[in-house]
Amino acid sequence: MARLIAVLLIFIPGAIGAFGIKLMRDALFAEVYPLLFNETIQFIVGLILFILGFGFVGGFIFHRDKKRNRLNQYKEDN
Repeated sequence: MARLIAVLLIFIPGAIGAFGIKLMRDALFAEVYPLLFNETIQFIVGLILFILGFGFVGGFIFHRDKKRNRLNQYKEDN
């Protein structure tokens, strides 16, 4: 059950980020959704969704790797 919740926590923000990419692409090709009445507004909403969605996925992976000590920490030798 815990793995199912973890998969949903990764899938939903990833889908939101992918929808943001679709909104930006459609704005570039002048296909405007009825809810978003302008191409510029549609592109900005898509960019925000993209940043939030994939930022959450990246933060989740970074937090998991940091918790398991899998990050390569480069230390300067003096």
